[in-house]
Amino acid sequence: MDFAGAGLLDGLEGDERAARLELLERLAADGVSLEELQAAVAEDRLVLLPLERALGARYTAAEVAERTRLDVDQVIAARRALGLPEPGLDDRVFGEEDLAAYEALKLFLDSGLPEESVTELNRVLGEGMARFAAAVGGAFTAAFLGRGDTEHDVALRFSDMAETLGPAVAPVLVAALNAHPREIASRGMIGRDQLRSGQLAGAQDVVVCFADLVGFTALGGQIAAEELGGVAGRLAALAAQVATGPVRLVKTIGDAAMFVSPEVVPMVDAALTLVEAIEAADLPALRAGITIGPALQRAGDWYGHPVNLASRVTGVARPGSVLCTQEIRDASGDAFAWSFAGRYRLKGVPELVPAASRAAAGRRARGA
Repeated sequence: MDFAGAGLLDGLEGDERAARLELLERLAADGVSLEELQAAVAEDRLVLLPLERALGARYTAAEVAERTRLDVDQVIAARRALGLPEPGLDDRVFGEEDLAAYEALKLFLDSGLPEESVTELNRVLGEGMARFAAAVGGAFTAAFLGRGDTEHDVALRFSDMAETLGPAVAPVLVAALNAHPREIASRGMIGRDQLRSGQLAGAQDVVVCFADLVGFTALGGQIAAEELGGVAGRLAALAAQVATGPVRLVKTIGDAAMFVSPEVVPMVDAALTLVEAIEAADLPALRAGITIGPALQRAGDWYGHPVNLASRVTGVARPGSVLCTQEIRDASGDAFAWSFAGRYRLKGVPELVPAASRAAAGRRARGA
């Protein structure tokens, strides 16, 4: 190939030009076309081509459908549910692992699992794996990208790491997949009523807590994006630490965390502990709101009035405090020292939230 004539060496000199040429020759020998190389250079992703090839995209949607006995539309719909772009019929975006995944999908459907349920599972999986993949990519880049590296150095290092460490990720994912259902099974219940109806229980009373960092949005205009990401990461780590016993961390989204619990006192205690931990970590002040009521769990998240109300209560809480509804105050008995915080009319809530009370950090009657 005439790499220079194709403009693939424009603007490069010395060692940088030699490294680009060596990488281009290696990719061309591996079967990459001139058009693919030109597109990769134009999109500034040439160093990632060896990694992409190491991850093994070899099949079209039609070929996957033929090998797994699924419809092409089912293959494309499943990929779309994962949050991935819809491929053209001739695009080779599926690898060997995808074949195994679609064979499993066929097994799920043949066993009687409704297609809409499979789509929902794929959607939830896609959301989680997108975050995991981004985190892995960031960690690997930070660890293995060195100052002064050439394109050839980085391209080979990343592809080698994928081939060496990629298989080691699989048992980590399987272990996590087994651990979470095991924990759910230990807390779940299928009784006689569920057996008679053939359905799991619907809405159930649950304690809901939202917590967020005050001034996080404004902070974004004052510090670098990397520092802002570090703040969010520390919140997520501290939130995971306080989620013990019956308290479960549902999700973290940037500057906020959501928890649920079947019991009031452990939830209030966890919220207060998080407020104190955030202060000790010298992060922006945290505020939290806690409510209780019937909510429905679906796809790993919770829905219902107490969820919406907890978010609204958090929005009016003072920095460094935990604001709770009167129901939470009454259910906690004398476990905490409380101060009356007034009555609030909240957006989206037609009635006043009565007698909200604040449990201040350091004022717990027990559990300190």
